[in-house]
Amino acid sequence: MKKLLSLTLAGLLILFCAVPAFAADAARYGFGEYEHVFIIGIDGAGAAFEKVDSPNFDRIFADNACRHNAVTEYITTSAQNWGSILLGVDYETHGMTNDSTQANPHTSADAFHSIFYYARQAMPQAKLVSICHWPNINYGIIENDINVKKVNRFTDTLVVDEVVHNVTVGKAPTLMFVQLDDVDHAAHTYGGFSEEYYAAVEKMDVNLGRIYDAIESRGLMENSLFIVVADHGETAGGHGGQTVEESSAVLAVAGKSVNKGLLPEDVHNRDVSAIALYALGIEQPAAFISGVPAGLFGTAREKTVAENPMEPGDKLLYALCFPFIRGFNLIMPAFAWIYDIYYKAGVFSFLK
Repeated sequence: MKKLLSLTLAGLLILFCAVPAFAADAARYGFGEYEHVFIIGIDGAGAAFEKVDSPNFDRIFADNACRHNAVTEYITTSAQNWGSILLGVDYETHGMTNDSTQANPHTSADAFHSIFYYARQAMPQAKLVSICHWPNINYGIIENDINVKKVNRFTDTLVVDEVVHNVTVGKAPTLMFVQLDDVDHAAHTYGGFSEEYYAAVEKMDVNLGRIYDAIESRGLMENSLFIVVADHGETAGGHGGQTVEESSAVLAVAGKSVNKGLLPEDVHNRDVSAIALYALGIEQPAAFISGVPAGLFGTAREKTVAENPMEPGDKLLYALCFPFIRGFNLIMPAFAWIYDIYYKAGVFSFLK
C-alpha cells in the first residue's frame, strides 16, 4: 500500500512538471508548425533581387523576413556554399569542392549529413525531393542512399516545370530543394554587373512566381515554409573571392509564423539548414554550426493576433491547464516537503 501511495505521488509530480513544460513548448513558435518546407536556391543571385524589378519576390516576402546580404562561406563558390546550406556546417568542416562533388557520391556513411538525412530519420514515410539544374548537388551533396527523389534538368525552365509537377500531382513533398542556375550562367558569360545578368535575375523572379503560385494553388502555403537563398554573388570577373558583392547572398523566409522585417546582420546562408529542420519539428543536430536566426519566429507576427498568436486549439488547452500550472507550482513543493517529514516520522507505517 505504501508502495502504491509512493508511486501515485511520483506520478503526480511527473504529470504536473510535464504540464508547464507542454505549455512552454506551445510558445516555441515555428517549431514543428509546418508540414512542408520548400527551399529555392538561386545560384549566383547574391543581393541582386534588390537591384531589379522583382514583383513576385516582393509580394512573397513583403510581409515576411528577408536579408539581401546574408553571409556566405569564405570561399564564394558553389559546392562550398550549397554544401554548407544543405549540411549545416561551414566549408572547412564539410570540405566539399566543385570537383569533389562531381567525383564522389555522398552517402549516409559519410561524416556529415544533409537536412534530407535528418528528415528521413525523423519521417520515414515523408516525400523528399531535390530538383536541380547543377547535378553535383544531387550526386555529391545530398545522400544517395536515403530514398530522396532526385531529378536533374539542364535548363531552369525544365527545372521549374518539374517542380510544379511534383508540387501539384500526387503526394505533396515534406521537404523540397530546388536549384536554379541561369543567373550564375549569365554572370559567367556576360559578367556579374551586365544587363544580361540582371535580366536573368528578373527572369528568375518569374520562376519564383510560378513555383510559389503552384504551392498556393494546392492550398499548401498555410502549412508551408517558403525559403529563397543564394549561394554567392557575382562580380564583373566572376566569383570565388571575398568582395562584398561575392560574399552577400539573399536569404528570405515566408510562412504563417514568420515575423516581418530584416533578418539579423549575422545571418548566414547556411542557416537555411537549421530553419528547415526547426520548421519541421526536428531537433538541431549536434554537428550543426548553423542556427535559427533570432526573432525569425515569434509573438510579434503581424499576420496573427498580436497579443497571443497561438492557434485556437492551443489557446483553449493553455486556458484549461493554466489553473493547474499556477496551483501546483504553489502547493507541490510544500506537499512534497510535508510528505517527506511524515514519511520519515513513520506516520504512514500503518499502510505496510
